[in-house]
Parts: sequence; structure tokens; C-alpha cells
Amino acid sequence: FLNDVVVPNLGNMYHVARKKIPYFDESSKSTVKPSENNGIKLESFIFDIFPLSTSMAVLDVARVQEFAPVKNPPGTNSDSPDTARALFSNVAKKWLQDAGAKLVGDVESDLCEVGPLSSYNGEGLDEWKNKEVDCPFSI
Repeated sequence: FLNDVVVPNLGNMYHVARKKIPYFDESSKSTVKPSENNGIKLESFIFDIFPLSTSMAVLDVARVQEFAPVKNPPGTNSDSPDTARALFSNVAKKWLQDAGAKLVGDVESDLCEVGPLSSYNGEGLDEWKNKEVDCPFSI
């Protein structure tokens, strides 16, 4: 599919995005980070290939439970590694609380994890009922 359909059509899938693009200033011998858009980037997204598919499915999920895109650098307020980590950490804490565990310690930590071998969707965590779980944790 990728070689036969997507690659031949890549030239038709770009979107213009006006961006703040850093550049090197020869006179000051430094990189300038502009405060306003100064350039154009051509972008394409995974969903651009959907119309090329003969069969496709879309899942409608709750973002706070299932979807954490990472498209911005660390330190950004949205769609960054930091926000993805916080989202999945909150899901892990909720699963344990729903199973009856009491969270203690640094409950605001974004380093809490329930690994996929322990639970896929919050199931199978009955052993934590009425137990204290020290945050951050990895189960």
C-alpha cells in the first residue's frame, strides 16, 4: 500500500504551514529565533492517506484515556512528551484507584505506570484493593 499507492501520491499531500523558523544571522554570528512567522514549511499528516485507502477504520476514543499525541518539543504546554507522560500517568493512577488502591507519596507525580503485562485497560488489578501504593510507581 505504501509503495504502490502512498509514495506515488506524496506530492499531492502537502499543507502549507507558516512557521517561526530560526536562522543564522551572519552579522551577529548567532542563531535568531524570530517572534513572528518568517517562513513556510510543507507538512503532511498520517490522515492525508485515508482517502487513498480502500478499507479503513477510525476509532472514536476519549482523549484523556487513549490519545496522547507527541508533536511538539518537551516543555510545550500541549502535545509534547511531557503532556503525554502526564496523561498516561493519570490513567495509571485512575486504574489503581478504581481497583480500590489508596495512592500515597507524591500523588502529583507524572511518573506512574501500569505496564501492559500487568493490565491493558485497568483490568486485573484486584490485588491492589485496599493497599497503599507509593507514588511514583511502576507496576
